[in-house]
Amino acid sequence: MGGDPRRVAVVTGGSAGIGLAVCRKLAGRGFRVVMVARTRAVVEREALALGAEPWVADVGDLAAMARLPAEVVARFGRLDVLVNNAGTHHRGRVATRTPDELAQMVNVNLAAPIVLTRAALEHLPPGGVVVQLASLAGRVPLPEAATYSATKAGLRFFTRALAVEHPDLVISTVSPGPVDTGFFGEDLDQVADITFSQPMSTADQVADAVVSCLDRPSTELAMPASSGLLSTVGYTLPFVQGALRSVLTRRGAKNKAAYKALLASRKA
Repeated sequence: MGGDPRRVAVVTGGSAGIGLAVCRKLAGRGFRVVMVARTRAVVEREALALGAEPWVADVGDLAAMARLPAEVVARFGRLDVLVNNAGTHHRGRVATRTPDELAQMVNVNLAAPIVLTRAALEHLPPGGVVVQLASLAGRVPLPEAATYSATKAGLRFFTRALAVEHPDLVISTVSPGPVDTGFFGEDLDQVADITFSQPMSTADQVADAVVSCLDRPSTELAMPASSGLLSTVGYTLPFVQGALRSVLTRRGAKNKAAYKALLASRKA
């Protein structure tokens, strides 16, 4: 432990994308950041560059997630913030995905955050913080993403209920729309056009929302704000969602084509 007085933050999926942006911002605020990722070479490289602590683990290993908070406290003396950011998405219609792929999404996106959060509850001090990375897809279900939407909806409601159970803690969800990271991977053609009907955020913008939960506790931050409002209307008034779907799909198709062109220009 070395007598280090800094607060300790654990971030899953911390070596890339939103997770890495969150790690940078927490380190900038003086936290001792524990960067959790499964690829040793990558997490060690990024942690070294940031002055963070690398932690090699697969969030899909629920037994490892159940042990992680106690192990962090044993090594660093405390645990103050948990950010459940890691996630996975096998895109396409349910009938095109294998049972193992569907189960992996449930395991990584929902079971792992629940298990890790439960284990962290034994160590977080009053005022400790838990932030879950959900998605607007958990507020308005998306075609080609039925299981992903289900996991993110489950994570949202788990977090809302947990916040009632633990008023002594700050327990929040951040639900972004499309984010310009590598998360789309090579599956861009599998992403439903309607996804791109909403403004795209950057990883830094999402990280800012995550870190803002430390200062301005909120049960859920949906972003961008305009998309959050639209998703609220959509899930409270499903007939509005149905009426707007064709319009949003056409808009999304145009935006998706523009984004593909942008990605191609970045590779050139």
